[in-house]
Amino acid sequence: MAHIVLDRVSKRFPPTKRGGDEIVAVDDVSLEIAQGEIFGIIGYSGAGKSTLVRLINQLEPLSAGSITVGDVPISSLRGRRLREQQTRIGMIFQRFNLLTSRTVAGNVAYPLEVLGVPRAQRRRRVEELLAFVGLADRAGAYPEQLSGGQQQRVGIARALAAEPQILLADEATSALDPETTDEVLDLLARVRRELGVTIVVITHEMDVITRIADRVAVMDAGRVVESGVTYDVFTRPQTAVAKRFVQTVVRALPGGDDLARLRELHPGRFFTISFTDEGASEARVLSALAKAGVDFNLVHGGVDDIQGRVYGLLTIAVRGDAESVAWALQGIGDGVSIEEQR
Repeated sequence: MAHIVLDRVSKRFPPTKRGGDEIVAVDDVSLEIAQGEIFGIIGYSGAGKSTLVRLINQLEPLSAGSITVGDVPISSLRGRRLREQQTRIGMIFQRFNLLTSRTVAGNVAYPLEVLGVPRAQRRRRVEELLAFVGLADRAGAYPEQLSGGQQQRVGIARALAAEPQILLADEATSALDPETTDEVLDLLARVRRELGVTIVVITHEMDVITRIADRVAVMDAGRVVESGVTYDVFTRPQTAVAKRFVQTVVRALPGGDDLARLRELHPGRFFTISFTDEGASEARVLSALAKAGVDFNLVHGGVDDIQGRVYGLLTIAVRGDAESVAWALQGIGDGVSIEEQR
């Protein structure tokens, strides 16, 4: 069941006082995000992804189109009714946005104070959330006394304070090291699993998407250029921008001087062989080549795990006459894609 529906959504910013052209930040975007899923929105800087997330919670008004959350047309609401709906949408940020003058407990309690929740109820909720994010022993600490990962966990607890139905994570791991990023992503997965919250993750980091997102939309120049199940988009990208993202994670064949050096070290014809978990494996690919009796070297690539599913991308240098090479490659069997690198 769709939880968030964007129907032909656009956002245009007028020219500045200094002149210039109108800026189209989001251009005719339609998406459906299911109840309880983790949905990724990925794009390079300036793609429009952060503007899009601000449209979902109506921190920015639409220029065109409509947004529905549940059965509520949130983009048509104003005033008190809009504010009520916004309390059901939590948000975490790249730079944490914690109040430095407040303790950890005070930061988590702040949205509850704004909503007028009684003190005793606030205290219970804060204790519950700090235990959930693993910071029960840091309630009296101040943000400057915490690591970046701890600050982001406080941010997640604060975003969950009002029991939102949706959590928007805007570049939530961009300021964190890899190990801390893994901890935060594990926590977001737990939020979805145990609390049933729908999560929208906005990022430029492909490995974040492959870790936790069920589905993903790729944005470029304000438009969604590709979307689908994360594994499908990752293993069979259709657009140039999606292919560029995939190459940041998968050990694809290098280009330029690096490729020239590989060719010097490994004479022969270069083939890139890709395979998914639908019957193929690295062992099957290499054993088929060995069985064919052709001379080959594995020169680049490897196997990645995408949410428990396999994706392999191997580049080999093959030596031999054209007929023997063709017979060897044919022997690999179904479930693989083979492309010669010329």
